[in-house]
Amino acid sequence: MRAIRILLADDHTVVRKGLRLLLESQPEFAVVADAADGREAVARAEEEKPDVVVMDIAMPVLNGIEAARQISAKQPQCAIVFLSMHSDEGYVLRALKAGARAYLLKDSAEHDLINAVKAVSEGKAFFSPAVSKMLVEDYMRQMQERKVEDSFELLTTREREVLQLLAEGKNNKEVATILNLSLYTVETHRANIFQKLNLHSSAELILYAIRKGVIS
Repeated sequence: MRAIRILLADDHTVVRKGLRLLLESQPEFAVVADAADGREAVARAEEEKPDVVVMDIAMPVLNGIEAARQISAKQPQCAIVFLSMHSDEGYVLRALKAGARAYLLKDSAEHDLINAVKAVSEGKAFFSPAVSKMLVEDYMRQMQERKVEDSFELLTTREREVLQLLAEGKNNKEVATILNLSLYTVETHRANIFQKLNLHSSAELILYAIRKGVIS
């Protein structure tokens, strides 16, 4: 079995060394390069073509969000795992829009990073439990403050199935195959989901799915 090739990007040498030790404790992982800033991360990603990039959000020269955006644009098959000090919704949404498939809080990296890398290498999403909990609590508070009902109940059973598969990273064609539906039917369900939930991007769909506990 081919090893999962990983690029590490963090401006703290001690953090990079610690993450490398943690990841290389897994026989199926290979850390092929590391970088001390966002611009170096983009360059090394282009050279090494890693399967997964593990990076900090706050980095010098070029921040992690912009670095992730550039890497995802050139190598859409590369999965981005973000490590961050920030757990608020704004950061998570920006990370998802930049192409991230996983978002971990730095203080939980020791427990979550290995599972996150395995998840994203299989095309799944992964979020620190603390991040998921915070997103759910924020969402419930917003609903109460705005005195509005959750539109999740408006979705049909089939639309909920499609929502979960899309949030897990499947494309329309893969969803059609799994559910034994035509591509046109899946595209129709997807459009209905976005309209009913007032969503405007795949990043918002993933964020919604985390809030609702559809994915964790």
